[in-house]
Amino acid sequence: MISITIPTPDVTITKQANPELSHIYGFTDFHLITREQGGIFMFYNDKDELLFVGKARKLRPRIKKHFEDNVSVMKPHRDEVTKIEVCLVEEAVDREIYETYIVNKLRAKYNVEKVLYK
Repeated sequence: MISITIPTPDVTITKQANPELSHIYGFTDFHLITREQGGIFMFYNDKDELLFVGKARKLRPRIKKHFEDNVSVMKPHRDEVTKIEVCLVEEAVDREIYETYIVNKLRAKYNVEKVLYK
């Protein structure tokens, strides 16, 4: 049997109610997320429910793309996101395993690929 543990987040950023600085959907702390490293990211709502899990070779650009892109699965749900957790995971195979595991273990609401529990 394989034992997988969900990694502890390296960075957590939260949505601000009335951000004074430049922001994207209320998030002003994207600078805390590395631009050059890979990993997994998780979007949560205000009830701490997991909305979406993703992986990326370069985290910050990928996460921001979910808030700016017209084809993101998160487009109709962007306003629901109140917390973003990021875990640094350099190996592509490890990112793939973690993403699939977390999507299914925590039943991410808006992930449509890699869902095994339906």
